[in-house]
Amino acid sequence: MTPLPIELSIRPLTAQSFAPFGEVIEAEPSTMRLINVGTTERFHALFSPEIAGEGARVIVNIFRGQPRAFPYEIGMMERHPFGSQSFSPLSGRPFLVAVSPDEDGKPGEPQVFLAAPHQGVNYRRNTWHHPLMAIGAVSDFLVVDRDGPGNNLEEFFFDTPFMIREPSL
Repeated sequence: MTPLPIELSIRPLTAQSFAPFGEVIEAEPSTMRLINVGTTERFHALFSPEIAGEGARVIVNIFRGQPRAFPYEIGMMERHPFGSQSFSPLSGRPFLVAVSPDEDGKPGEPQVFLAAPHQGVNYRRNTWHHPLMAIGAVSDFLVVDRDGPGNNLEEFFFDTPFMIREPSL
């Protein structure tokens, strides 16, 4: 018999709640500097990409995510041992972020966050996370990650899945 999914709550994404897993990318007033003769606000150094391994380089991509159907089962997590991975929404839509603490080389119970349309995330190297979860409509994301030799993907499949309900927007 397949075990019933464990229901998870969805929390708002904040820098403090996400800190164990990486950085929240948003226009934080404390990082703002005026540039270009005062005509542009620059929000400086919002995250730092991490890469490791000979021949590695930082790359920038656009991912187009298909919306998830709810209730949604989180049955797996992935992590990238050689580089961080950031997701910044381009379509002006919120999205879901699911991360897990590492427990002896396996993901623990996921934590799920609702990212606002103006927020992105940068997963640190080796952070267990669920693949991209667009909600409501097809959505584009600017993704900064690592390219280069070596297997930069590890996947883990849960024996008992976790379930999330459709978030309130």
